[in-house]
Amino acid sequence: METVIILVFFTGYLAITLEHNLKIDKLIPALIMMAISWAMIALGLEAFPQWFDSAKHGLVEGFANFAHEEKSKLLEETLLHHMGKTSEILIFLLGAMTIVEIIDYFDGFSTIKTFVKTKRKKKILWIFCGLGFTLSAIIDNLTATIVLISILQKIVKDRSLRLWYAGLIVIAANAGGAWSPIGDVTTTMLWIANKVSSDHLFVYLFLPSLICVALPAFIASMMPVFRGNIDVEETEDKPRHRFSSTMLYIGLGSIIFVPVFKMITHLPPYVGMMLSLGVVAIFAEIYSSSKFTISDFAAREEEKKGHHGPIHTSLSKIELPSILFFLGILMAVAALESLGILFNFATTLKESTPMLGTELHHTGVSDLVVLLLGVASAVIDNVPLVAASLGMFSEPMDNELWHFVAYAAGTGGSMLIIGSAAGVVAMGMEKIDFFWYLKKISWLALIGFLAGAATFMFTRTIF
Repeated sequence: METVIILVFFTGYLAITLEHNLKIDKLIPALIMMAISWAMIALGLEAFPQWFDSAKHGLVEGFANFAHEEKSKLLEETLLHHMGKTSEILIFLLGAMTIVEIIDYFDGFSTIKTFVKTKRKKKILWIFCGLGFTLSAIIDNLTATIVLISILQKIVKDRSLRLWYAGLIVIAANAGGAWSPIGDVTTTMLWIANKVSSDHLFVYLFLPSLICVALPAFIASMMPVFRGNIDVEETEDKPRHRFSSTMLYIGLGSIIFVPVFKMITHLPPYVGMMLSLGVVAIFAEIYSSSKFTISDFAAREEEKKGHHGPIHTSLSKIELPSILFFLGILMAVAALESLGILFNFATTLKESTPMLGTELHHTGVSDLVVLLLGVASAVIDNVPLVAASLGMFSEPMDNELWHFVAYAAGTGGSMLIIGSAAGVVAMGMEKIDFFWYLKKISWLALIGFLAGAATFMFTRTIF
């Protein structure tokens, strides 16, 4: 039965990886394999020789001798446990997404365009890489990529040049998301699971992440494609909402406040995110009731929004398919964890791989294993990889293993255009060819990834 469940998981996983080829949204196989896996566990409960207790991170003693009623109760408790942990992540993401959409409702991100006051290609490269690195740490790498490429399309009209900028933005956004607890879904998962703290994450990963983007940007800035000035077409921008800048800073500040709230109260991060969302919503309602100075533009905007307020409009624009995908994939991985499959695999991994690379201090896991996880995240989604690592390893909070996993999973996806959410959205917005990215950008991302990893291996000996 375990073999069948593993086959179901890998079949669904393959369908997720081949999403673009199959023309099937990845949330569909994720939800199906989640439901089938847990259904097969329920139907074959008597046949399983072991059970994994996620709360204690160990196998349940004497599980095989339990009565059917005891096993059923344990199954129900385990399912509820995993659903609760998954819901913490989903509610957190819902709050963050809503705040971002509220900022966009007031056209707040257009303020960022004012930061670009040069025509030199090289300076524009560094500005966008810097913005990508910083912005992704606050509003996550996916949203940062969308915002910056949207601005890029208004500034750089030459598409062939814009593809280069978009490729470097993907690297910058993924690197920026790795050192912040709210910058990438995988890092957020580790943070919510109490594997990393926000202060230690910054100390361990800021410099490696910075090197990961700075070195590729430096090499790219020396290339002929970034020499000279861009050709600027004078276009008349639509008038901005008079509270756009205010809402941008309020929104970003409220998201930054979430880790501070957790440090002060020790409550789960989603509680702080809900508080931040409530505060932003108050300002949004107040500012939306103030009439815009240009009546015609205000009328068009109100018509486009369907006469709804900022909260309802923002909630209607949230990417629910992404939320359902995370639900499916995280609960599917939880099924493998509950059967002890991930725990046994981790034990085998620790026993067989230490000689292949330098052992992480105080763990039996080699550096090579974590680096391979980063390379794998370029091919397959990093969310289930990190979810699996949570089930495999039992190292305590802020152990260097978790920080290395956060770095590798977060930045490794830059090596292929399909390896990260930021890359996929950039691919869609600019119609970037897979092989163009592989030829032009992947080697830069690989250099940055390895240089950042080497930096981490050095700095961890200091802290």
